[in-house]
Amino acid sequence: MLSSFNEWFWQDRFWLPPNVTWTELEDRDGRVYPHPQDLLAALPLALVLLAMRLAFERFIGLPLSRWLGVRDQTRRQVKPNATLEKHFLTEGHRPKEPQLSLLAAQCGLTLQQTQRWFRRRRNQDRPQLTKKFCEASWRFLFYLSSFVGGLSVLYHESWLWAPVMCWDRYPNQTLKPSLYWWYLLELGFYLSLLIRLPFDVKRKACKMVNYMQYQQVCDALFLIFSFVFFYTRLVLFPTQILYTTYYESISNRGPFFGYYFFNGLLMLLQLLHVFWSCLILRMLYSFMKKGQMEKDIRSDVEESDSSEEAAAAQEPLQLKNGAAGGPRPAPTDGPRSRVAGRLTNRHTTAT
Repeated sequence: MLSSFNEWFWQDRFWLPPNVTWTELEDRDGRVYPHPQDLLAALPLALVLLAMRLAFERFIGLPLSRWLGVRDQTRRQVKPNATLEKHFLTEGHRPKEPQLSLLAAQCGLTLQQTQRWFRRRRNQDRPQLTKKFCEASWRFLFYLSSFVGGLSVLYHESWLWAPVMCWDRYPNQTLKPSLYWWYLLELGFYLSLLIRLPFDVKRKACKMVNYMQYQQVCDALFLIFSFVFFYTRLVLFPTQILYTTYYESISNRGPFFGYYFFNGLLMLLQLLHVFWSCLILRMLYSFMKKGQMEKDIRSDVEESDSSEEAAAAQEPLQLKNGAAGGPRPAPTDGPRSRVAGRLTNRHTTAT
């Protein structure tokens, strides 16, 4: 059954231009061509990268974080409460005030104690700064190595500087060992990230400098990153990559399934680039307006016990009749004020 699916999935008409078969791409006369089974080598490579990552985070990343001054915040553990824990796991992490009031009554707690329990319980599920730093440093190391290695491998390729050269004699192009191992390493790395996806920190970019609390350096790097991102994603990518894959790739051959499939993925990626650019512009606007970079809206910031209490102390307590809980000045006119004045005058005369 597996062999039948494999044969169907890798049909010539799916992945190759019209009138081209996999038979034409068999290795011969010392020339090596890419084959579908080459993708299988990415799985054991992904496992090797996972082992390297665990060793790096434990023996290099963690000591490096301590040396650079990254410290985890002390967290107060919540008291075991079966009712609140069940609601936290099944109903949601942030109950509304009516739900909080009901839970407080069921557990014999005050509303403030129930709010504090949920705050501390949410903090328990948040990753510590050292864990974030270790994961970010691993990605930084790989991306830096991948960039340097890729530049050395691709620098001498003509199609790096003129993308239209990608389609010269396509798909009858031999596969160089350096290109094979570079692309395989990239595929293995992202496959390892996919395996670790349920356990990694969510919504996390490479924020090592931010975790070290070097704010000025972080702001400067973010400005550089923003410029590079806008230029490469909004200028180079659509004008060079999308243009050549949509138009120049079928100048000599007709379209096929792989053409629509991969160009659809590239267009989806470009839409994500536009969305991410809007988020970056929002942060840049805040930086220009306030003079400092606002926190990444994707970041999961740890809550302190005093955060909501301080906010609550600044707001007057609203009663059911709409009156504020604080004292209000007495009216200076009206029947009650006049009667109070007469009583005061009589008391003064009597004394």
